[in-house]
Amino acid sequence: MKRPPFEHIKSGQEFNKWYWLKEEMIEICKRCGLPSGGRKFDLRDRIFYALDHDGKIKPEPQKTKTKSKFDWAKSELTLDSKITDNVSFGPNFRGFMKSHIGNKFSCHSDFMDWVKSNEGKTLADAVKAWYKLEKRKEDPNFKRTIADNNMLAQYTRDFLEDNKNKTMKDANKYWLLKKQLPTKNGFIRYEKTDLKLGND
Repeated sequence: MKRPPFEHIKSGQEFNKWYWLKEEMIEICKRCGLPSGGRKFDLRDRIFYALDHDGKIKPEPQKTKTKSKFDWAKSELTLDSKITDNVSFGPNFRGFMKSHIGNKFSCHSDFMDWVKSNEGKTLADAVKAWYKLEKRKEDPNFKRTIADNNMLAQYTRDFLEDNKNKTMKDANKYWLLKKQLPTKNGFIRYEKTDLKLGND
């Protein structure tokens, strides 16, 4: 059973059965007169809503206004600079962190989550937190949490852990086969039965 063209899909439930690339959903939003910016799951929700509400645009929640006016893009940052509710991880922030940690610095999601949840602490605290987060890698059992919307990364990790004799190339092969199939909620997850795909 192949994924039908979008024009043949009549409900959000039917749309949600299938895997869609972000680029495909951007194009669908443009064709349907829906906002085409934002994250992949924002696009999915808009299309889902429009299909079930006669093409209407899903009401967007009001953004919480930040209290701080600190300009993270242009202000000079120091170790005493305090983390604010409008913290930004742009070139200025990353450059500062690199100047204190070196080129090994990576602004990964775990670190960004720490920064965003520690308003009021200083960038000196942030530097210490980065080293602490990195130290977890020394534990052979440590696994970094993968965001729900990064299905390919989660699929690849699960596939390779369950199939020690296979490679990234194999993981990608079964991912490509799996994403053509319908699912309950649009999420693709590795299952042992995936190894039977393509054998028909």
